[in-house]
Amino acid sequence: MALSLTQPAAERVKNYLNQRGKGFGLRVGVKKTGCNGFAYIVNYADAADEGDEVFEDRGVKLVVDHKSLALIDGTEIDFVKDGLNEAFRFRNPNVTGECGCGESFSV
Repeated sequence: MALSLTQPAAERVKNYLNQRGKGFGLRVGVKKTGCNGFAYIVNYADAADEGDEVFEDRGVKLVVDHKSLALIDGTEIDFVKDGLNEAFRFRNPNVTGECGCGESFSV
């Protein structure tokens, strides 16, 4: 079980944590929502909580709660810029469908 980061995603997290002046890593999870069932949640983590799984890739700690891990195991997280827009993008091998707007997914 693992998550991974592309180089641009790792650089984004490291830069943000440096600017922020604190932080443990990137917290990734899912919540029930949207037209297809689940949506990704991304926040910066100051610590790992009991029951969290912690992975490290490219010098960045990735923190995932146990329930979310079953849905996003094997996911690669990228960071993309398109004009003025920038966002984390997820390549999740468990996804069986996505909504048209790209905000939610099903497994």
